[in-house]
Amino acid sequence: MKLNISLDKTTGIACDECGNESFQEGFLIRKASKFLTGTAQDAIIPIPTFVCAKCGHTNEEFLPGEIKNKTEE
Repeated sequence: MKLNISLDKTTGIACDECGNESFQEGFLIRKASKFLTGTAQDAIIPIPTFVCAKCGHTNEEFLPGEIKNKTEE
């Protein structure tokens, strides 16, 4: 999706841990029980997100609502 927005009208995002402003793509991996999925095996679910290129932290705002605050547990 290409947006017609000037970059000077946007706000940068920094890592909540180290303040770095460079991110790379990463994945959170979740497992769903075979009893929930109705399949013969547990399912592995990759969730795309962004991680800090310097320290590896994932800002909470990059997480799906259902798992916010659960990655620290």
